[in-house]
Amino acid sequence: MARMRIGELSRRSGVSVPSIKFYLREGLLPPGELTSPNQADYAEAHLRRLRLIRALIDLAGLPVARVKEVLESLDSDDQALHHRIGAVHRALAPTRQPVEDDGARAEAQVRELIEKRGWAIEPDAPAIGTLAETIAALYALGQADLAADLDSYADAVERLAEREVAAVASRPDTDRIAESVVVGTILGERLMTAFRLLAQEHVSARLLGSAPGDAESE
Repeated sequence: MARMRIGELSRRSGVSVPSIKFYLREGLLPPGELTSPNQADYAEAHLRRLRLIRALIDLAGLPVARVKEVLESLDSDDQALHHRIGAVHRALAPTRQPVEDDGARAEAQVRELIEKRGWAIEPDAPAIGTLAETIAALYALGQADLAADLDSYADAVERLAEREVAAVASRPDTDRIAESVVVGTILGERLMTAFRLLAQEHVSARLLGSAPGDAESE
């Protein structure tokens, strides 16, 4: 197994030596193999863990204490991988409270949809509150018609999730899987937003692009 000193670990990971020492002190990064009282060697596993730590801090914006909780869940051998990765998902989806007006109706709509589709979702999943809050906001803004077609959204994201989870599950270890979850969730949302805007512009041009009277003048 290839070993490296902290300087090489810093160079390969892009994380400064002081930051690496901080992560070691805080217990986010496991200690290296001591070669003398003041020196240690590090392995590829340390490099993978550093990349995951930076993804959680830089991309997800999690505080160090929350990162430590996520890493402890990932390292728990008494839980299935599904539940360990679930800790990452929950860290990325902060709990929100639905808008008071229409909030109960929106949450009931979300839970009914989950049950109808047979999705295996924990009852306290934070994303339930996020989705319910969003639907309640649509009601409050007079856009109930957009909230009426949730199945179309669910169909699209379920197909995408099948591909995403299959790709992530092919990673060789837990840290790489977790890193892919963080990167895929955050940057995947940006991809979805960008593609949606492009598609809406295309469809708008096709359906709404002709000025009044253009058809008659041709």
